[in-house]
Amino acid sequence: MRTLLRVGIIGLTAAGLAACSSRPPATAPATTSAGSADTSQVPEKAVYKVGNPYQINGITYYPSEDYSYDETGVASWYGPGFHAKLTANGEDYDQNDMTVAHRTLPMPSFVRVTNLDNGRVAVFRVNDRGPYARGRIIDISRRGAQLLGFDQAGTARVRVQILAAESRQLADALRSQGRVAPDNASKGSGTLIARVAPPANDPKANAAPRSSVAVERLDAPNGVKSAPSTTAPSAPSAPPVVGTQPVIQPPPDPTGLAPTTAPKRTQLFVQVAALSSEEGARVLSQRLTGYGKVIIQPVTTGSGQRLQRVRIGPLATVEDGDRTLDDVINRGGYPDARLVVE
Repeated sequence: MRTLLRVGIIGLTAAGLAACSSRPPATAPATTSAGSADTSQVPEKAVYKVGNPYQINGITYYPSEDYSYDETGVASWYGPGFHAKLTANGEDYDQNDMTVAHRTLPMPSFVRVTNLDNGRVAVFRVNDRGPYARGRIIDISRRGAQLLGFDQAGTARVRVQILAAESRQLADALRSQGRVAPDNASKGSGTLIARVAPPANDPKANAAPRSSVAVERLDAPNGVKSAPSTTAPSAPSAPPVVGTQPVIQPPPDPTGLAPTTAPKRTQLFVQVAALSSEEGARVLSQRLTGYGKVIIQPVTTGSGQRLQRVRIGPLATVEDGDRTLDDVINRGGYPDARLVVE
């Protein structure tokens, strides 16, 4: 498994950018007249794969067919160090394709990524596993980072949404062709349930009272509405990105959404835990005062469960978030802490 490539190659030359921008745009999810997915856009070597649970740096990840996936967080990008190497589903990685690495989503599947800082939107194909840095939720190809406008910064606050209909159709089409990894041969489309919580006997339980900790899916930032992942006619391509970014034509979004949206003002926190006990949340907040401003945020989950989010922040930059997260994990002993964007 690879480690996170932090800021990538900041000193890209003008010639390199021009070469990248001349490459034809990546194809968007497409369907035939019968409603099945067009698999010609997926390299022949690639297979459909969900995969078994795996561990990296003491953290267990549980891949699943989660067609409701919708998460905000911090994205990074990776490129030259991995170009032409095999991805987790068997194809050759191309840093100039519109692909991403994700820890748990099916491979291949389609996701829409919105850069909340500048409003740029693009559709990508998941074909690899990662990132494995605790403060990141997705790793984007170099070309994708250029299109979304964060290749120079190295990171961006993003929203990631799976395109459910297109991803299901692609999975079914690859199954019908026998292009399936052995561990997924008997799995049906959309039948798995996402498992995001580690087992109860996880050895990291000494970091906090595990019985009082709940795992939750965070809501999108204020003002960001959930969009249905239904199939719709392709929208026309947007004008090329201009300015300091290379000129790259984005792929059309099959849902008909515009390729840009209004930027969103977001806040960045380190969430240490989401506890069911108010007293436990107060005790934990007192222990965390040396790491920054601590807030307790009561929330009610979709199932009606009352939780107390214990957070540090808001933090000014992703760099501040990374430093605080490292401190909380390594010095404080809270390995389940994570960066969240709201």
